[in-house]
Amino acid sequence: MPPSARHTPRKANPLNTGELKLQDWVGRSEDVHDIVTATPCAALAATLDHPPERPVAGSVLPPLWHWLYFLPLHRQSEIGPDGHARRGGFMPPVPLPRRMWAGSQFEFHSPIRVGDAVRRASTIAGVSEKTGRSGPLVFVKVRHEVFCNGGTEPAITEFHDIVYREAARPGEAAPPPEPAPSQSSWVRQISPDDVLLFRYSALTFNGHRIHYDRRYVTEVEGYPGLIVHGPLIATLLMDLLRRKLPEAVVKGFEFRAVRPTFDLNPFSVHGEPSADGRFVRLWARDHEGWLTMDATAELGESR
Repeated sequence: MPPSARHTPRKANPLNTGELKLQDWVGRSEDVHDIVTATPCAALAATLDHPPERPVAGSVLPPLWHWLYFLPLHRQSEIGPDGHARRGGFMPPVPLPRRMWAGSQFEFHSPIRVGDAVRRASTIAGVSEKTGRSGPLVFVKVRHEVFCNGGTEPAITEFHDIVYREAARPGEAAPPPEPAPSQSSWVRQISPDDVLLFRYSALTFNGHRIHYDRRYVTEVEGYPGLIVHGPLIATLLMDLLRRKLPEAVVKGFEFRAVRPTFDLNPFSVHGEPSADGRFVRLWARDHEGWLTMDATAELGESR
């Protein structure tokens, strides 16, 4: 069924799909309901190398752990060749093969607790088309709001940025890398082996083959190795903050994926609190010293 939002027709565009334009997906929405149960929390804790203790009812969910819920439960017959659901439906049917999580922005308004009945209301907030060095790019921004126990005020507001691009061409030059900061107060080394990537894919029911299918990611998408999930790196950054400031309350968080991280070498996550203690800059650094993710957390009053 065509989406309700309509826009003035534009000139022919190779990214348009039949009579529907990608912009026609702006405003499309969906609701997903779930229950915050303890076992996914224990499983993620074990994956992050914490004791795998099941939290009791009423325990506060750490920031970003809501990604363990509202999982994409598509039927097997709906899965496309890259392991994602075939495009269309809620997400616009962008006809470009590479899909990456480019970044997110969060506001944490109130706690989500184990045992809560939760609802995620999602809306396509924007679709923009650009041309980069590698060809056409499509950016999709999705707004998510998470509500608890029938409440009308969101506990979390999240914006999710997704970028689509063409497949790599032979001899295509990579974008110039950006050096990571050379000094940090906090640092933790991470070994992104394929077991870690598999466990995170399983926890989030993420079928995207770039994270576990080495033959697909190297031969079809042209990457040198398995790609570490952007959300996993963001979760590791937030986990570093929790390890160093366990009583901190996070009011806001945003991250930007700068450069892919592969499973071929260890990488590190870093943190540097601001002088006034209100913010923490967090980043990920690859084995060559290049910045792979840049993030900032805003802190509130400690519990």
